[in-house]
Amino acid sequence: MPTIAQPTVARTGLDPRGPQFTAAITAGVLVVVLATAPSVFATGLLAVQTALFATGALRGVQKTPTAWLFRAAVRPRLSPPDDLEDPAPPRFAQTVGLAFGVIGLVGFLTGLDILGLVAVGFALAAAVLNAVFRFCLGCELYLLLKRLRSVVE
Repeated sequence: MPTIAQPTVARTGLDPRGPQFTAAITAGVLVVVLATAPSVFATGLLAVQTALFATGALRGVQKTPTAWLFRAAVRPRLSPPDDLEDPAPPRFAQTVGLAFGVIGLVGFLTGLDILGLVAVGFALAAAVLNAVFRFCLGCELYLLLKRLRSVVE
């Protein structure tokens, strides 16, 4: 019997629970940042989180340390996912997180602590939505921008 070609997303797709796991860890990190800010510790921790966002944005969400942890320690204990998701929207979401992380760092490093707190607060809200409800705000923004772009063209 001939095989049916699988869509590209199916071969390269993400287990949607991976980004949700990453969002839970991110939310925990950002809670600690907010609880300890403004401080050198909070700024350093935010710098680490921002580097993680940069890794996800530049190399892809599959290349982050939290994705490795999910694949190595969590995924083997779960049943297969019902479906796989396109990695492009979560990668864009990491780019949005990177922007908020950079803004937060600029705020903390320049003494504009309220800017840092607000930026971290927005990133935390997005991470909590994904971690708890599997609602990826950055992914939805990606899809909206993609739709708008196709309308404009």
